Amino acid sequence: MNEDKASAYGDERLPRYTSYPTAPHFSDAVTADVYARWLGELSPDLSASLYLHVPFCRQMCWYCGCNTTVMRSDAPISAYVAELCREIDTVAGCVPHPLTVGHVHFGGGTPTIVAPHEFLALMALLRRRFDLGPDAEVAVEIDPRRLERPMAQALGEGGVNRASLGVQSFDPVVQQAINRVQSYAVTAASVEMLHEAGITAVNFDLIYGLPHQTVQSCRETARQCLALRPARLSVFGYAHVPSFKPHQRLIDEAALPNGAERRRQAEAIAEVLCAGGYRRIGFDHYALPDDELSIAEREGRLHRNFQGYTSDACDVLVGFGASAIGRLPQGYVQNEPLPRRYSRLIGERGLATVKGYALTADDRLRADIIERLMCDLAVDVGAICARHGTDPAPLMNAPRLGDVVRDGLARIEGHVVRVPDEARFLVRTIAAAFDAYLGQGGRAHSRAV
Repeated sequence: MNEDKASAYGDERLPRYTSYPTAPHFSDAVTADVYARWLGELSPDLSASLYLHVPFCRQMCWYCGCNTTVMRSDAPISAYVAELCREIDTVAGCVPHPLTVGHVHFGGGTPTIVAPHEFLALMALLRRRFDLGPDAEVAVEIDPRRLERPMAQALGEGGVNRASLGVQSFDPVVQQAINRVQSYAVTAASVEMLHEAGITAVNFDLIYGLPHQTVQSCRETARQCLALRPARLSVFGYAHVPSFKPHQRLIDEAALPNGAERRRQAEAIAEVLCAGGYRRIGFDHYALPDDELSIAEREGRLHRNFQGYTSDACDVLVGFGASAIGRLPQGYVQNEPLPRRYSRLIGERGLATVKGYALTADDRLRADIIERLMCDLAVDVGAICARHGTDPAPLMNAPRLGDVVRDGLARIEGHVVRVPDEARFLVRTIAAAFDAYLGQGGRAHSRAV
């Protein structure tokens, strides 16, 4: 693969393809009434996952691209939790039967900003309103700087069995530049608290492409992570979009690495983690060989959703909270992103849906192709088209697919598209060849690398 071509493709701004179509294509045509109708149409044989969004932090990290607000006092957080409970009751009441739930994920913001007793009450409500099995995965995102022992104990008591810790970088220079000072000792202490609470499946999130970050500092961060032996790691490229996230203007753009350096940083982390015994999953996840994510990848049942790569094969994703996105067989729904407006809408009608997307037959076809390509680094376009009752020729003749094949990013064998291992970091580029909406939507995406 030509190095210049790889750098050019790596600088492209592309979706992460955690959904298809992606959120910029949602519209206000999908209302709360539409969402309620879709919920009422769900059949009892469908499996579901639940996502609960807590959009508050104690301090803003300047690199952050999440929907979150700095909140110093606890009263607004408690009020928000009450609205979450009301939304849960409303959604459960719209479904004609209790949904069978295999996964629950608390995201943010900082989900552990809620009080321990409030978290336990939320989990109790979920168990009353849904069929949450004893083997369900219950995961929570954690800021190690804010985790205290009572909350760790509440997580264990509430049934959490997987925790995702934000690490980003252990380099103190980088930490100062992104307003997130978090020592190795603080992270290690959080891991120990979680283990004491019975939560042994711990994930780490890392970021490359941050200001003042170097290949060497990326390697050193990865080595320090190995010492704590997380079950999984997610390694994301920093998306600098100050026009969309104004607090990112506090980051010195002159200190950001260029595209070629970002790629070297990503590969340096990959080398350390793979040498340390982790399997590379897709283009940005890593897991120990006995972790469920590795097993799913080996068995060809890996999936991709808004949390990235997952073994979750649910038919329905129900989102709760400000900005939360849900996915139903009929399409996508998204809540009001601003917490105050979200709370007002919940108070008025119990639902806060403000936009969404009704899937077409072509959307479902392309979504299946993109997911398999992102997960397996190969896709049998002919087989998927046969299942959907359509001709693969228009997809296989797409101009962008021809370009990436010519430039060595992909290979075609009949109707099978394969991504060579040396090009896996550009799999989003190949997936974009099947995106009918590429270049539409008006939102800046992250770099391909």
